Amino acid sequence: MSDQPKIAYLISQYPAISHTFILREILELRHLGFTILPASINAPDRPVDQQTALECEETKNTWYVKRQGVRGALSALLTTLMTQPKGLGRGFAKALKLGGTDLGKIAKNLAYFVEAVMIGCWMRRENLQHLHVHFATPAATVGLLAKSIFNVGFSFTVHGPDEFYDAPGYRLAEKLATADFVICISHYARSQIMKLSPVSQWDKYEICRLGVDTDRFAPRPARPAGEVFELLCVGRLTPAKGQHILLDALALLIAGGRKASLTFVGNGPDRDSLESQTLRLGLSNSVEFAGAVNQDRILEYYTRADAFVLPSFAEGLPVVLMEAMAMEVPCITTHITGVPELIQNGANGCLTAPSDVEGLAKAIEYLIDQPEQSRQIAQAGRTTILADYKLSNSVDRLSGVFARRLWKSKPNQC
Repeated sequence: MSDQPKIAYLISQYPAISHTFILREILELRHLGFTILPASINAPDRPVDQQTALECEETKNTWYVKRQGVRGALSALLTTLMTQPKGLGRGFAKALKLGGTDLGKIAKNLAYFVEAVMIGCWMRRENLQHLHVHFATPAATVGLLAKSIFNVGFSFTVHGPDEFYDAPGYRLAEKLATADFVICISHYARSQIMKLSPVSQWDKYEICRLGVDTDRFAPRPARPAGEVFELLCVGRLTPAKGQHILLDALALLIAGGRKASLTFVGNGPDRDSLESQTLRLGLSNSVEFAGAVNQDRILEYYTRADAFVLPSFAEGLPVVLMEAMAMEVPCITTHITGVPELIQNGANGCLTAPSDVEGLAKAIEYLIDQPEQSRQIAQAGRTTILADYKLSNSVDRLSGVFARRLWKSKPNQC
């Protein structure tokens, strides 16, 4: 595959605990013979001594925009002015247009413009022909501007749902029109960008599901029934995850005489309010806040859980659900966005309405009271992952899209 175009991957922050799936995707693409060089706008979310071995190695191989400093920015601007003055002018005009009449947005987009110039110069040094971005958020704005300045290939993976809720603010329609192609992680994601674009663009939108390593996330050993039913919730502690609803449901269960405990794995802005709610509900002896945990330790939490619960209000398609399902942990989550493409209620998991405390409590009670059905649901969950969300199969599909799209129309060199 030596004649494949070399691909730059741009991520807002890499590596990051919540984006391990991007690391796995990159490693799998390299295994298939692709040359993938990552760039990150921001430094990793943890120091090297808190990273896994794979993350440490990837940190060494990643080019970080903000580490270049003012000198790096000025050097990139001067080089581009001398070598591609028309492109630089085009990008500057595009950045102003994206900002509209809002001075704050103009300032942000000019910052993205400078980052795009730096990315383009890095791509030129590395002989990279195509830029792929994960998420249609500000990093994709940098990609859009880089294409405008350097005429590189540009694509991105759209996850949702944040960019769908504020499509004008994210200038999503313009990114869709500019991109050579777009990867969608679900039919739901594809439907949302189809809504924002003319039919003539729809053939650019490819569905490539995310996936998990089913050898690493293998069925856990048979777990005997314990006196306390152990619930696990993995994810950032943010309003979108609905974790306060889970605490209310746990309080209902315990008030009804059920013996249950809950572990939150993850950190985020809602931690203080969740801890306060735990105290207010008298759940201190039943709730553990484990903090952020890397992939070397997450397996032990899945292994000891009786059920995985993610009561989200908004999601793309959570990889943590796939991980739990792959390990045959029965899952409860909400009937939102692309989640029903992964879980069918009562078959390979349980779905509840978002914000429904009583419904969530009843779903947990069902798994407590029906151990045989719970076991069948858990086994069906892994079957689903093996069929449709296995990492190697997912990346095979993605590699096919890259090969077909980039061979079909190779972009100009930077």
